[in-house]
Amino acid sequence: MEKSIDHLYSISELSDLFSISARTIRFYETKQLLTPRRIGGNRAYSYSYSDKIRLALILRAKRLGFSLVDIREYIELYDADPDHKEQIQLLLSKVESRMDDLKQQQEDLMIAIRELEDIESQCVEQLKRIDGQC
Repeated sequence: MEKSIDHLYSISELSDLFSISARTIRFYETKQLLTPRRIGGNRAYSYSYSDKIRLALILRAKRLGFSLVDIREYIELYDADPDHKEQIQLLLSKVESRMDDLKQQQEDLMIAIRELEDIESQCVEQLKRIDGQC
């Protein structure tokens, strides 16, 4: 069943929807990434950009390695930048920087793997020599 724009989610419904804990959602609130409505003492999250879609954006950005500061900066530009040009430029800059970091990590990993393979080969050869002496 398709949810309407007016549908509200409880924190447990939203956490189930994204397979994350309610504690994670509350943590994002403390970092000012989510600002749910309050109905009585309960949090109410909307189906709109401000909640459900924003949480999906946060989780994706975290999965890609962006910091919470980067994510908040990007989200804050959504309302402040009507044509979204500044927001897109910021995102492009952050994406390029993150790709550079990942490419460097990839290179570092390949070097580490080659070194470990070399050590492994040396160990195997030494064990063969030792076994040949017995």
